[in-house]
Amino acid sequence: MKKYITDERTGLKYELIGDYYYPCLEAPEAPKVGRFGMMYHDYLRNHKRVTYSGLMLSGKLKEQIEEVDRQAEELFSQLVEQMKQAEDVTEQLKAADQMEWVRRMNNIRNRAEEIVESEVVFA
Repeated sequence: MKKYITDERTGLKYELIGDYYYPCLEAPEAPKVGRFGMMYHDYLRNHKRVTYSGLMLSGKLKEQIEEVDRQAEELFSQLVEQMKQAEDVTEQLKAADQMEWVRRMNNIRNRAEEIVESEVVFA
């Protein structure tokens, strides 16, 4: 018996293991995304099921999630930098009073994250 065979109808390859042929399947490559991409994926799956199914069936789900993640990360970085400049959070403040700098930076990051979530991820 042959080690590998291919089904002409489906195009699937099968491997002989013992007495049985098992399909040679590979899991699709997971999208390489950060927290915003994962949030967007969960949001689509739980709240926008028709859109999620359409993207999945067309094979564009991974691309869409990666694009939203990229846009969200860019906006997040821009907002953090703009807020740091507007509120005068500098390296001098960090050197002078580290706890105050951490408090302000956490506040800025939290506000920027909320803006990104409402405008990009959950839009």
